[in-house]
Amino acid sequence: MLKRALVVGGTLFIGRVLVEKLKARGYEVSILSRSSGIRADRNNPDEVRRALAGLRFDVVFDNVYDWERGTTADQVAGTAEACLHEGLRRYVFMSSVAAYGEEGMQVRYEDSPLAPDDYRLVYSRDKAMSERALFAMPGLPVCTLRPPFVYGPRNPFHREAFFWERLGQRVLIPEHGERTMQFIHVDDLAEIAILAVEHPDAAGLAFNAANPEAVTQVEFVDALASAAGGSFEKVFVPREELPAGAFGEYLDLPPIPQDTSNVQNVLQFTTRPFAEGLRQTYEWWVAQRST
Repeated sequence: MLKRALVVGGTLFIGRVLVEKLKARGYEVSILSRSSGIRADRNNPDEVRRALAGLRFDVVFDNVYDWERGTTADQVAGTAEACLHEGLRRYVFMSSVAAYGEEGMQVRYEDSPLAPDDYRLVYSRDKAMSERALFAMPGLPVCTLRPPFVYGPRNPFHREAFFWERLGQRVLIPEHGERTMQFIHVDDLAEIAILAVEHPDAAGLAFNAANPEAVTQVEFVDALASAAGGSFEKVFVPREELPAGAFGEYLDLPPIPQDTSNVQNVLQFTTRPFAEGLRQTYEWWVAQRST
């Protein structure tokens, strides 16, 4: 018997990989987006409710955040309410490490406090409030994923490609390049999302979906060079003098260290080594540039 899955936003980066993996596992997959599949604007709860009327899914993956308008907790809850029925096995919400807020260098565990409702950063506030709304919803078998920087083929953010386009040239690095960063490959993130559906004990849990090892900004640049078999001329610039976008898109952010015990101990999943993931991504990047 086919398992019915709904992917809210299944046409781009994470959602596209997730749809491919679900189909390979034998799921019957439907997509809700503004452009294809079941068409609706997820930021309009009434529109979502009408689009999903009479439809029932075993599992739902909510991946969409509107970067132009934001996506609020009420809008997320509206989608969950439209999907909720007695047979729903799991509702997986794609949150973010940003849900913790960025103050302090202490390690964030899944039970660490999330950003408050009046937090200064809209994205962090939206993700934190959305998680609280979902976990408080009666009868919703929800789990949430909190990835850090996601990398891999088709990355919509100008990150890996930003540096590979500059192989052999100067790259500007903020300060001394000591800020730490955690990453996860898009394939690993999609795999974790599916495991969170299939594992019987995942409902009600949050997962820091990240590589357990952090890298510094300098180590990140060196890893990109190594994956490409090249090098960069590294130039260190005071952060206040760094031009906007000079270190890729949204890459120079305050560290939010994550503990990944739930992924490793509950889901029994190990993420791929960063160097391996970057090599695979670089091979894809080279191949798509030649087509």
